[in-house]
Amino acid sequence: MPMDWILGLIGGLMIGSAAAIYLLVSGRIMGASGILGGLVDLSSPSLEKAVFVAGLVAAPLAYGMIWGFPQTNLTADTSLLIIAGLFVGIGTRMANGCTSGHGVCGISRFSVRGITATVTFLFFGALAMYVLRHVLGVI
Repeated sequence: MPMDWILGLIGGLMIGSAAAIYLLVSGRIMGASGILGGLVDLSSPSLEKAVFVAGLVAAPLAYGMIWGFPQTNLTADTSLLIIAGLFVGIGTRMANGCTSGHGVCGISRFSVRGITATVTFLFFGALAMYVLRHVLGVI
């Protein structure tokens, strides 16, 4: 099996395990956008949420410093990445969640809303990628 697949499987197992542990320990859904949003707009700040977000930032940095940062060939245009990140943030607020909340936690609980949101995310993500790559030639 190619190493990329193995690393993807390990990452998926880690995310799923983290979501299950977070639910068991706190009794809340591990939706990263909701946790981050509660800190940013100060609607529900807490030490638990701050530590969670710090872990989201620290874990990939630690991995990169130990094993090296992976190379991506998507785009070198930083402004395009910033704009894309802002669109993702706006979209997660409009959808009341992101792929961690709807995809990982929603689907695992057989939530119709989570399944519908995840299918919508995937469809429009694929559509955006097609348009940006094949129609506009941006990436």
